[in-house]
Amino acid sequence: MNTTIQIRIDSKTKQDAQKAFKNMGLDLSSGVKYLLTQVGNPKNNTYVCPFGFMHRYTPEMLQKFEKEVEQVISKGRKYSSTKKMFDDIEAGK
Repeated sequence: MNTTIQIRIDSKTKQDAQKAFKNMGLDLSSGVKYLLTQVGNPKNNTYVCPFGFMHRYTPEMLQKFEKEVEQVISKGRKYSSTKKMFDDIEAGK
């Protein structure tokens, strides 16, 4: 069953939040729902804002990271064990 929450907030804060959520691909309502879901999750008992890491990265930076990950997955080295991977890391390969 859904319920409604009403809050009063100054227009600048609302506009800033809308802009921030838009940069994350969310509208204001979805962003607030996500925030409340994360904060209300009993597994997240550390009282840390779930968006804390996201404000540091622009959408362009996130796209660049995604491309780098795709390149590593398609062209990167594959290891049969973590020991071999760490051996290469320690050797500077």
